[in-house]
Amino acid sequence: MRYIYLTTIFSVVFAFEKDITFTVQAGMTDCFYQRAQPNELIDIEYQVIDATHGELDISFQLTDPVGRVIVSDYKKPENSHRHQATLNGDYRFCFDNTFSTFSQKTVFFDILIDNEETEEKDYDDDKEMELGTAAESYIMRVRDIAESVNRVRDNVSAAKRLQELQSAHEARDRNIAEEMCDRVMRWSIIQMVLMVMVGATQVLFLKSLFEDKSDYRKLIPGLSK
Repeated sequence: MRYIYLTTIFSVVFAFEKDITFTVQAGMTDCFYQRAQPNELIDIEYQVIDATHGELDISFQLTDPVGRVIVSDYKKPENSHRHQATLNGDYRFCFDNTFSTFSQKTVFFDILIDNEETEEKDYDDDKEMELGTAAESYIMRVRDIAESVNRVRDNVSAAKRLQELQSAHEARDRNIAEEMCDRVMRWSIIQMVLMVMVGATQVLFLKSLFEDKSDYRKLIPGLSK
């Protein structure tokens, strides 16, 4: 079992996002840790994009800082979860491949930690009352600009996550197509070799039936008479 700590980098918008593609060996469990504060939202999406043998599936488990299981998935190809943190500490995300004996899995997952606390405003209601109607239009413009910036931020973040998920889907589909192509080519070559061997054997056998001094006739009782 491997344990990996994710380095937390909080931006000015109080959000942390990270996507990772890694390989879980057969019979192993890989765990990641991420610190979260109370009332923060934890969004995680994962997807198995490749496997050396067998199905594209993995078991997943999310536990809180005291070890209580929050989410548990068994042998799923992909899933997404959202949880609001209630404790301060390291939350553990584990990907379990112990049910596989030979197949290693390539997993893509994206994690987003979002703080929904209200951002500090550049104005307050008391100042707005003191300034009166002369500054009311200015305060409204500032409020509108702040709301527009927040919407743009949220839309950009959502678009980025969708692009990453689409990239993971594309990688999974490409791996499946390449595996199917290799399988078709391998069996086609085997069948061609068998057809050539059977054809050559039939030709040699038929030829031996019409040759009196053929060594092949001596190997079959009754044909040499």
